[in-house]
Amino acid sequence: MPVIKISGMSCAHCTGSVTKLLEATPGISNVSVSLTPGQADFDATPEVNLDQIKEAIRKIGFDPQD
Repeated sequence: MPVIKISGMSCAHCTGSVTKLLEATPGISNVSVSLTPGQADFDATPEVNLDQIKEAIRKIGFDPQD
């Protein structure tokens, strides 16, 4: 189960935006985004490219950590 630390989320709307993005991504399921400790975890098929996921998170205004 991949875990991506994300900074810049400050409210339920923020976590909802990241959740919606991840749930709409093919190959990702069982998404859980938490404001505290600021992370997203999910199940992913081998085809999912985490670098592309991180870039998509950046595009909606948040900062995924490496």
